Amino acid sequence: MNSLYPLKFQPILKDKIWGGDKLSKYLNKNSKSSQVGESWEISDIEGDVSIVSNGFLKDQSLKQVLQTYGVEILGLKNHKIFGNNFPLLIKFIDAKQDLSIQLHPNDELAKKRHNSFGKTEMWYVLQADENSNLIIGFNQQITPKKYLSHLENNTLTEILNFENVTKGDTYFIEVGRVHAIGAGVLLAEIQQTSDITYRVYDWDRVDDNGNARELHNHLALEAIDFDMKENFKVNYHNDSNTTNKMVSCQYFTTNFLKLDTDLDKENTYDSFIIYMCVEGEAEIRTSNTSELITKGETILVPATIKEFSLKTKNAELLEVYV
Repeated sequence: MNSLYPLKFQPILKDKIWGGDKLSKYLNKNSKSSQVGESWEISDIEGDVSIVSNGFLKDQSLKQVLQTYGVEILGLKNHKIFGNNFPLLIKFIDAKQDLSIQLHPNDELAKKRHNSFGKTEMWYVLQADENSNLIIGFNQQITPKKYLSHLENNTLTEILNFENVTKGDTYFIEVGRVHAIGAGVLLAEIQQTSDITYRVYDWDRVDDNGNARELHNHLALEAIDFDMKENFKVNYHNDSNTTNKMVSCQYFTTNFLKLDTDLDKENTYDSFIIYMCVEGEAEIRTSNTSELITKGETILVPATIKEFSLKTKNAELLEVYV
């Protein structure tokens, strides 16, 4: 019987009204479109399930693979919670224009309204044009009444918190937090498996046919977290050749690895491990397989693989597990 190995997937590229060409320019995605906004690297979203691109499972969907190897890939603990469903959605995002101002509901609200998970997420900035920014939260204490007043008067941006960003900046976006990716930002996004977004303002944009995108202000009002929190930005170490913790929450843990030499890894998490290569390249070597990942590629190491090595002279990786 064939044994499991680190899995690569075909990127699912999505054109967006706000998309650009950085996913092909910086991350080697194969697209001739100049409006690619997202590359879904690993997805179990219905209608957008990832397809394996390497090894004996090539051309099988993530869903098919999980039905056969659910425990081996997810780990026993995750399998008990999620069954044969993959708990994370992994993306690269290129915002040539500002994204809509939006937020995501929590698990309870998402389950009740959409039979879905909520959408806690994090961002890691890979590249940012000069003076580009992200919107995260409010810049002052806001009540629902004050929020609605600004919404109705088209002055919402006056109360939003803008953060200028550069490469390596990392932000944790809790459910209910108003946020938007600004023009000129290329980033990696790690999130719960959910595609539920409440748009509250879209910069008065219209498509080629003069149609504005749907807003969800009625749904959003109950979902917004109006509590003021200052710690939007994640402070983390970037020490070489070790594991630097970035974000740890009940839905995922993400570490930063900056490697200029080989690193032996031991999986003690009872979870799959995902590596997103954000600079350079690394070879992931198990006892009987080897897979190379280069900048812009993502790989899934099944939970059943307990020991492996990262062979590299120049790699920066995001390491993700549940």
